Amino acid sequence: MRAPARSRTVAPPGWSRWLVPPAALSIHLAIGQAYAWSVFKPPLESSLGLSGTASALPFQLAIVMLGLSAAFGGTLVERNGPRWAMSVSAVCFSSGFLVAALGAATRQYWLVVLGYGFIGGIGLGIGYISPVSTLLKWFPDRPGTATGIAIMGFGGGALIASPWSAGLLDALGRDSAGIARTFLVMGLAYAVFMTLGVLLVRVPPARPDAPGAGRAAAAPRPLVTTAQVSARNAVRTPQFWCLWVVLCTNVTAGIGILEKAAPMVCDFFARSPAPVSASAAAGFVGLLSLANMLGRIVWSATSDLAGRKHVYRLYLGVGALMYLLIALAGDTSKPLFIACAAVILSFYGGGFATVPAYLRDLFGTYQVGAIHGRLLTAWSTAGVLGPLIVNAVADARRSSGHTGADLYTTSFFVMIGLLVVGFAANELVRPVHPRHHEPPPSAGPRPADAAPTAPKGATP
Repeated sequence: MRAPARSRTVAPPGWSRWLVPPAALSIHLAIGQAYAWSVFKPPLESSLGLSGTASALPFQLAIVMLGLSAAFGGTLVERNGPRWAMSVSAVCFSSGFLVAALGAATRQYWLVVLGYGFIGGIGLGIGYISPVSTLLKWFPDRPGTATGIAIMGFGGGALIASPWSAGLLDALGRDSAGIARTFLVMGLAYAVFMTLGVLLVRVPPARPDAPGAGRAAAAPRPLVTTAQVSARNAVRTPQFWCLWVVLCTNVTAGIGILEKAAPMVCDFFARSPAPVSASAAAGFVGLLSLANMLGRIVWSATSDLAGRKHVYRLYLGVGALMYLLIALAGDTSKPLFIACAAVILSFYGGGFATVPAYLRDLFGTYQVGAIHGRLLTAWSTAGVLGPLIVNAVADARRSSGHTGADLYTTSFFVMIGLLVVGFAANELVRPVHPRHHEPPPSAGPRPADAAPTAPKGATP
């Protein structure tokens, strides 16, 4: 797919930069449907005779493909611009639903895995990073807020998709034919919704502080560079790998609760006078999703005021404290357990939303989308690590005769240790050494949507 002509993607004079976050939000609200996959698990299992493990394959493959496509496609996103990237995302994500619909209709489950997991997963990864670089260029004065608005959509997409999917299944049927029709309707609807973002997105005319573009950057802070670093050089810096550890540990801690939230809250209070019902556990999951979504905008906006390093100290340090409170006294008070879990999930969402601005502070905007894509491999790692720690420990403790909160205490102390490691990695972040910086351009500023010229020692 060729990049759209520059005349159709560069903002005309007077274009409001506040039209760009809604464009980005339309993509993230759509691809955030991935968090609502669990709605499809029971009908798929009953209609196609699948196990719980098999019904999770489309989601698991989608998350793996998210990380891989973001890592390997980040440079293409930078080169071809946000409209091209959003178009690719819309085509892959919506066509993934259509292929999955064909699989459900023909009872060929491998087509569901291929469509939703592989093809749709590529749409997830490209769509997730598609607006990041553009938002950072439009909002040099509020990078955390801008990216937080967009990435908030990924956390909140499930709040829309979950009841919508359930309603469609109730109306169209929960057998294989009904699932196929639901996939078809959702694929077509998401294609239209995501196309709105494709049509609306624009890049700044030349640079963020040009007339008609975004405003000038805020006053310099420590760790905020005015230089530029290529994606190839960024992965050679200790700063990149420190942030990789920071993101991986923060996500591992959050997803450890998120993945097992409903059974966990039931187990914690199984021996109390008022056990948690299944409906209350579902409400707890919804509350955590809300905390995840709100944390993405609240904490990322806070980082614009307090600085990225300070807000990650909050995520990792206070997150460890929250886990300690749950481990020591979580089963004695439902409000305490719920509050601590909600804070941890708000830090989980905030970590995703703040990291693009942290990367921009350290490496500039030159290839920040490509750098962000490479960093998201930490998410893929954490997506395996977090559930593995919690489930493996719980299974081992259950086989030893333990019940209730005792199933999770050991894994919570493991999470505390990981958060301490992440805290230490954040403390090691320093400004990038000038030897990694790109040489100043010799012939004026490069257009914002033009393919970056490969500097010496870097690969575009």
